[in-house]
Amino acid sequence: MGTTMTNVAPSNAEQAAAWNGDQGQFWTEQADYFDDGVAGYREPFIAACSLNEGMHVLDIGCGTGQTTREAARAATRGTALGVDLSSSMIELARRTAQDEGLTNCSFEQLDAQVHPFRPKWDLVMSRSGVMFFGEPDVAFANLARALKPEGRIVLFVWRAFGENEWICEVSGALSAGRELPMPPADAPGPFSLADPGRVRALLEGAGFEDVSLTPLERPMRFGRTPEDARDFILGLSGWMLDGLDDVSRARAIDKLNSTIDSHAGTTGVHFGSAGWIVSGLRRL
Repeated sequence: MGTTMTNVAPSNAEQAAAWNGDQGQFWTEQADYFDDGVAGYREPFIAACSLNEGMHVLDIGCGTGQTTREAARAATRGTALGVDLSSSMIELARRTAQDEGLTNCSFEQLDAQVHPFRPKWDLVMSRSGVMFFGEPDVAFANLARALKPEGRIVLFVWRAFGENEWICEVSGALSAGRELPMPPADAPGPFSLADPGRVRALLEGAGFEDVSLTPLERPMRFGRTPEDARDFILGLSGWMLDGLDDVSRARAIDKLNSTIDSHAGTTGVHFGSAGWIVSGLRRL
């Protein structure tokens, strides 16, 4: 289990327990798969960040640090700090940055919703890391205070559940005909920032201007072979099988295997996905 954080918002306590526990450990062990899966979004996301050599960059929900390291490589006269709730992912991020010889790159385990950041940052960036805040209005206001005047925020978030083939297909297979419980659209989770109106209201309420959302669609690779994809998906979403009897469980896994086979090609198992690149400006 991960280390205990002392400054966690009560609304984020459940998320902290998950990301600093088994869920975070799984993401750490499967870091290459997660980075590979969203590789199609890398170029447009980094381009939207407009990184330059003098920047000081704060990366929220950095995971194992791929985007933080990318920022550090661009900000040769600046710095990049990656923050996350998961101690295991932060530890791997630190080791990887050290192995790559990045001396302007650091990582801290903390709750970005409440941490008192110094107002020194030119850019707040996050690749699929800001959808889990218990109180997103509080979190985005805190991130706005971390920015210098004219600082920018650039985010990648998922569009709606129904626009993302990967979750529709996987949940359809593993549900075994059941209606799986769906959290409210604004509850913390992968799709909590899918609604453009909500995103604009949150960021503008936090003090950001010129808020824009750019839609993107990219294939996501879930494995190099069907066997890889099955193991990865069951590790990520196997909780959907909870409560099934042995016969129903076997039927659901058979359906998952058929779904995976139908998406397998010469370069791996791909599902469609859809996200937003969100940007905003902090003038004051």
